[in-house]
Amino acid sequence: MTSTWLMAFLELGLILATMTLMWLVSLRLRDASIVDPFWGMGFVGLAWTSYFWQPTTAPRSLLLCGLVTLWGLRLSLYLLWRNAGRSEDHRYASMRQYHGYRFWWVSLFTVFLLQGIILWVVALPILMTAVPTIHSAWSPWDAAGMTLCGIGVFFETVGDWQLARFRADPANHGKVLQHGLWRYTRHPNYFGDFCVWWGIYLIAFAGGAWWTIVSPMVMSVLLMRISGVTLLESTIQERRPDYADYCRATNAFFPGFPKRRTHNQDSRAESVTT
Repeated sequence: MTSTWLMAFLELGLILATMTLMWLVSLRLRDASIVDPFWGMGFVGLAWTSYFWQPTTAPRSLLLCGLVTLWGLRLSLYLLWRNAGRSEDHRYASMRQYHGYRFWWVSLFTVFLLQGIILWVVALPILMTAVPTIHSAWSPWDAAGMTLCGIGVFFETVGDWQLARFRADPANHGKVLQHGLWRYTRHPNYFGDFCVWWGIYLIAFAGGAWWTIVSPMVMSVLLMRISGVTLLESTIQERRPDYADYCRATNAFFPGFPKRRTHNQDSRAESVTT
């Protein structure tokens, strides 16, 4: 086993141990949603651990650490701020109600350890680019990756800021955010994540870790089909029937110009959440 893979598996053990500790804290607080702010910081920790693990590292690895730190810190701080003073997220509250007394141990595997494993898989482009390779020269792939990461951070940051301002105004209660980035995609934050991880992969690809494409593919499936758009919109449709009009007019994921609405659709009040 190479030192890079040894490092990677040790980091997997570290992340699972950290998730287990967080699970114990969640039992004390009766709040499984404490796992969400850890998501971004988990990547930051893995990135810098892999960087300092190696006696020598490639400059490209430092670039990846910087990009992941920018993305992860922003995400974790935003979620900490957004969740401050709130009760358990409705997703975990629904799971708690469904599983009843079994939730205390079910949450260990389906919430904490599962997210730890996914986090590690998604982080593979960073872990596998932590050593010098024969592909050390900078290339257009690096520039494309940095550009895509920049677009992703922009969509996440601006989208979250626009939504926070919209929700802070009591006059907007029960209404839909239809301006700014939310005019062109119903989920600018998810699209931003998509761009960030495909950008990170392009940089890893330039460093020779082409096979780590599993990382952005997993993230894409999660965002579009499992824990992202699909899960969120299934609950919105049930709770807010008028949301269907917004769906018909606005792209779900990839940004695009909104479709033309009828006069009746424009006058209806809708709701959106993230």
